Amino acid sequence: MERMRSEGWTILAQRARTTWGEIDIVAIRDGMLVFTEVKARPSIMQAGDAISHRTMQRLMNAAQALCMLNTGWTYDEMRFDVVVVLPDGDLHRIEDAFRME
Repeated sequence: MERMRSEGWTILAQRARTTWGEIDIVAIRDGMLVFTEVKARPSIMQAGDAISHRTMQRLMNAAQALCMLNTGWTYDEMRFDVVVVLPDGDLHRIEDAFRME
């Protein structure tokens, strides 16, 4: 999260809970609203495998619920990112990892 702040992101929510589930980080920068799922896995490939269609749907529903609850959030664009935490502590961001259908 500190890394996101150092990159100019404003953190709007952490571990944001909805009836659809939890979103790890919600942040905004330059009109881009980002919902971030954090996965600790041995490899980037395994993290990708952990984001199933069901997980994507849950995250999209949770994001929609959060936007409805937080009408003060103003943004031009929205995306879903995945941050992979590797065993050595390295972080890898997969920007725009999936899209709403």
